[in-house]
Amino acid sequence: MTTGAADPTFIDTNILVFASAITAPFHALARQAILALEAVGVELWVSRQVLREYLATFTRPQTYTAPRPVPFLVSDVRSFERRFRVAEDRPEVTTNLLSLLDQIAVGGKQVHDANIVATMQAYGIPRLLTNNDADFARYAGLITVVPLVPAR
Repeated sequence: MTTGAADPTFIDTNILVFASAITAPFHALARQAILALEAVGVELWVSRQVLREYLATFTRPQTYTAPRPVPFLVSDVRSFERRFRVAEDRPEVTTNLLSLLDQIAVGGKQVHDANIVATMQAYGIPRLLTNNDADFARYAGLITVVPLVPAR
């Protein structure tokens, strides 16, 4: 799959989490990555799944922060809904997910990653910005994985 830097890009949950918590690892890098993509007019996407995962992450303790108050998180999610395009979990997503599960061996939490890829396929989003690039390596023929931290 050939894609360019200006192609629509899906933002993985870990990027939103890192960008939102000053004490998170890769905070500055995640914020910079989002701002750089916005600066060149890249259409940035999240999904309802990513928004739920964001809420789940910050409503429990993390190694770098205590749980955040729910009103604060509600404000964050509303801000994301205004800032990014939001992919709905429509029937094509489920169709794509089931097809991926037939093609690629996944299980447990890996189904969430497969659902992100299925969502990207349903919406024609070719690029994924993530800090979990190894988790998405199995989908390299289907999407372009853009690692937050480039390989050295």
